[in-house]
Amino acid sequence: MREQRKVTDSYWLHTAPGPDHPALDADLEVDVAVVGAGIAGLSTAHALARAGRRVAVLEAGRAAAGVTGHTTAKLTAQHTLVYDRLRRTRGPDGARLYARSQSEAIEHAAELVAELDIDCEWETRDAYTYVRDPSRVAEVRAEAQAARQAGLPASFTTETGLPFPVAGAVRVTGQAQFHPVRYLRALTADLLRLGGRVYEHTRVTGLTEGEPCRLTTEAGPVVTARNVVIATHYPVFDRALLFARLSPRRELVVAGPLGDGPDPEGMYITPDENTRSVRTAPYGPDGRRLLVVTGEHFTPGTGDPRAGFDRLAAWAQTHFPGVTLDHAWATQDNESTDTVPLVGLFHPAARHTYVATGFGGWGLSNGIMAGLLLTALITGRDCLWRELYDPRRLKSVVREAPSLLKTQAEVARHFVGDRLRPPGSAADLAPGDGTLVRSGGERLAVYRDEEGALHAVSARCTHLGCLVSFNRAERAWECPCHGSRFAVDGSVLQGPAVKPLERREPDRPAGSDPPGE
Repeated sequence: MREQRKVTDSYWLHTAPGPDHPALDADLEVDVAVVGAGIAGLSTAHALARAGRRVAVLEAGRAAAGVTGHTTAKLTAQHTLVYDRLRRTRGPDGARLYARSQSEAIEHAAELVAELDIDCEWETRDAYTYVRDPSRVAEVRAEAQAARQAGLPASFTTETGLPFPVAGAVRVTGQAQFHPVRYLRALTADLLRLGGRVYEHTRVTGLTEGEPCRLTTEAGPVVTARNVVIATHYPVFDRALLFARLSPRRELVVAGPLGDGPDPEGMYITPDENTRSVRTAPYGPDGRRLLVVTGEHFTPGTGDPRAGFDRLAAWAQTHFPGVTLDHAWATQDNESTDTVPLVGLFHPAARHTYVATGFGGWGLSNGIMAGLLLTALITGRDCLWRELYDPRRLKSVVREAPSLLKTQAEVARHFVGDRLRPPGSAADLAPGDGTLVRSGGERLAVYRDEEGALHAVSARCTHLGCLVSFNRAERAWECPCHGSRFAVDGSVLQGPAVKPLERREPDRPAGSDPPGE
């Protein structure tokens, strides 16, 4: 099973290489600046450009190559077991608004695919949330009823296309799946045709709110805009303190062509077994199908993802004999403490800054929904579900206080507890491995490359100072507090951090501490 531990590019990025976009090299003035070129940022920018706004998208890396490029690419309004909870916490009206907003997002994407003639392997599929444990059947029945009352074509069933029996499932018909990167490549091309601009390798490091707003970039150029949208998955600015209401999780993915077994012909997910999500996609011109299996979620910077990849691969090969798993990657999601994403004005004093975050693993429908909602807010149109997603909501924060406190307690545990762990030794590092060592009273994150050379950076995350940990499967430094990720040279891979880990000299390459330390 060792071959499944090797992390490759996501299948979606591997099969849809895109054109390069320039880095911003001069000051710029636009109506709206969108920070982040994933599904939320590009959907927002495209909708605003169609509404006649001058829009620029600023992306720290490559467009569509972040979280969206590593998704499983299900486009569904059925988000595991969400509707029964919404019915209890937000009332029947809240659940209906959630279902309608997600369904309209799917319809909007379908209309764009048809209008722009996008070749993105669009397929209509039924979505299933299933359990195999009979003790959870009542929970699934309640979800089916709640989803149906919310307006979705939902029903309870025990019949699925999976190669094993289930105790019960919620089935929602008429959902969709597609190739997300091909979709965004086409959306970006149309955005450029409409006069929008896309800048890659342009990391935003500062925001000054006002009329107009000003964004400063790592390379120096300044962007002036009447409105700013922060669509960086995890907000890169902390003034709204949204990090206290978000918890990051990382999830593993394995994929490869099916063997001779039947296509399950649906999109499936279970909350059991540390999550298992299954769907297939077209694979080549000969009618074969690609199996995509997701699960084994964990907090960034904790656990050993290599073992998770092995468990996920073993599960896939047990239930789908003959599958060849030649792709493996990971993705990252943020859960809001009160279930619902945060989309709207950034904080109570905000007038021209907006945010989209907390999609809870359902970033495709929520990202498209966010684009439509933010466009309505910026252009002065009403939207029925603006209050449902409003980041400034207070009642739900109070109601979900136990979840919020639990999240912050976990952050505090890492902030303090990780500093009490004994340091490792660089002398024990194998090529491709990393550990934290103590040097002169400071914790260093030390990595040994394949040639045996050591590379050291500060172990303090540049977001809020938690200590990073090494992800051996992906060879990255990760912060367990808020999910920031860094390459082995300290450069930022994923926010909320915007500054790299400070480089250090591995002055004690043997990893030993001086006497008495």
